[in-house]
Amino acid sequence: MANPTTRTRGAGAPARRTMTAAARAAAKRAARGERPEPEARPERPGHEGSEERDTPVAAEDDSTAEADTEAQSGAAAGAAAETEAHAEAEPETETDAEPEGAPAWRPGRRLLTGALCVLLVAGLVAVAVLGWRYREGRRADEARTEALAAARKAAPVVLSYDYRHLDRDFARARASLTGAFRQQYLKTTRTVVGPTAKKYHGVVKATVAAPSDGGDPAASVVSAAPDRVVALLFVNQVTRSTQVDGSRLDLNRVRMTLTRTPSGWKVSAVDAL
Repeated sequence: MANPTTRTRGAGAPARRTMTAAARAAAKRAARGERPEPEARPERPGHEGSEERDTPVAAEDDSTAEADTEAQSGAAAGAAAETEAHAEAEPETETDAEPEGAPAWRPGRRLLTGALCVLLVAGLVAVAVLGWRYREGRRADEARTEALAAARKAAPVVLSYDYRHLDRDFARARASLTGAFRQQYLKTTRTVVGPTAKKYHGVVKATVAAPSDGGDPAASVVSAAPDRVVALLFVNQVTRSTQVDGSRLDLNRVRMTLTRTPSGWKVSAVDAL
């Protein structure tokens, strides 16, 4: 009964300090998002030595905080290790996808592919050219035969006439001609050949020379293309007129050019050699 006030203060102050420490520990856990720990039991008032028990409670709170911090640090370290493992695995995948030596092999493959493409194109062009030449050669052979036959047939008609029926003879000749030579022939026969033949009663008969044994007429092909052929013919012309006693035989060499037209082979030029 001597000091009641002192006991009361001595018993209440440790309890208040214990509650305050527990509140601070709970606030710290709430700020870290942790599960709150069970509150520490307050000590009975008036119990002596309560000040000495405040220290273990605070130590427990600090130990818990340190354990939580270490757990978080361990989790963060594990996550970082896992991230580094994934980061290291990705380059390895890219390395596996592109084996060593790939950059040196790919240009070589491209070069080989380009060379094969060039060879293929060159082969196709060569085949096309050879095919075209073959077709042109076949057409030239056909033209040679057809044009030579047309020249043998046209030469007697174009180089012959009779003053008694000039219009008929000249019309038949023009039917075998084509191009500019047709117009030239028409002009020459009207202005020169026709009047002269009428004045001197001229008659000209032309034939392609032939061997005495009855062989083919003397005609050959000088050059041949699918649409143009040049032929050389040996032509005999027998001329009769008032200016000639009897008849005259002229042995001529004629170069005749023939051109393919929609109506067949026609004479496009005649030159006396």
